[in-house]
Amino acid sequence: MKSVLRIATVDPNEETRNSLKTMLLGIDTVWLEAECSRYEFFMDVIQQTQPDLALINVDSNPQQAVGLVGEITRKSSQCAVLVISKSQEGSLILQVMRNGASEFLNMPLQLDDFIAALDRMRASFGGGDGEGNTNAGQIITVVGVGGGVGSTSLSVNLAAALGQDQRNSPVIIDLDLTLGDADVWLDIIPDYTIRDVSENISRLDYGLLKRSLTRHDCGVFLLPRPVEVESQDLIRPDDLRRILALLKATFSHLIIDVSKSFGPLDMSAMEVSDKILLITQLDLTCLRNVVRVIQFLDQYNGLDKKVEIIVNRMGLEDTDISLNKALETIGREVFWQLPNDYATMVGSRNNGVPLVQFAPKARLTRSIHDLTKRLSMSDEERAVTTSAEKKKGGLFGLFGK
Repeated sequence: MKSVLRIATVDPNEETRNSLKTMLLGIDTVWLEAECSRYEFFMDVIQQTQPDLALINVDSNPQQAVGLVGEITRKSSQCAVLVISKSQEGSLILQVMRNGASEFLNMPLQLDDFIAALDRMRASFGGGDGEGNTNAGQIITVVGVGGGVGSTSLSVNLAAALGQDQRNSPVIIDLDLTLGDADVWLDIIPDYTIRDVSENISRLDYGLLKRSLTRHDCGVFLLPRPVEVESQDLIRPDDLRRILALLKATFSHLIIDVSKSFGPLDMSAMEVSDKILLITQLDLTCLRNVVRVIQFLDQYNGLDKKVEIIVNRMGLEDTDISLNKALETIGREVFWQLPNDYATMVGSRNNGVPLVQFAPKARLTRSIHDLTKRLSMSDEERAVTTSAEKKKGGLFGLFGK
């Protein structure tokens, strides 16, 4: 089922068209793909943009608009039609419904009524978004509590592990605009970067954004950081939310590798995320930073509930802090533990090949694969699994199997 609906609208009345646009831009479950001011041009807009939903205000010319409803239904059957009007005449409602409209709503639109109509139409799509996604639009932000803890390596290899399932279409967004290196991990020299997207934000649509991504043969798409060193001022938080909303409408998983500055873009990414993976190691500096970061995120409504702690490089010989001592320090459970396998990870990075291709049978590769399965579980399923693991004497899938 689609998590975000791509909408094209037509309304010759500038005042009501702008009012509708303002409302649509405030709803995070829709993406305004195109707007049109002429009925006679709208069919071309539909064929060019191929939205999920056509939203038509019929008041300017009811007869012409009713004909347009029928034309869209005949020529673009994949596009649902929602009609809005100030009129409550039964004959008009009957005409638009007979011509194929899925919903009819009265103007001025009430937000609750509109969202309820969208939910009914979204349910009618049922089978997915055409990309074969089963978990459409899950956003996972990966946050390192210090330099070199492995946040980028996990971002890349988590996405690559997800990409092994043909039902998934993961995309990595490198949001470290200054020192990001996800492209290095995948040995990609991109033609386009997030800078190109930001410079064209006013005319951003699905086609432009898709062309800005680079695909790796492991099944992962990448939106890389700029070639030049940039500050977070390159993109406004609102623009980032637009980019993520469009990606969410199209891809099954968004893996966001943020910077360690906790700037406006990083916080915007976390706010729209389903999960925030906090990456740490078992050393004093990292564990203290875990506590500091959690305390910082507690200031933002709801963010602390999204945080899951990942301990990287378990078994590192020079650490003298036990897991139990770490749990006491951070005051919350560990979601997953990744084993230390320095040689394999360095080989993967130096060759620009993700672990699923470089060392598919390695313990670390299997552990990341198991992590993807745990992330897809519901809270209830996770609780049952954790209970079973504790009874076996294990802790959170230590090292994989």
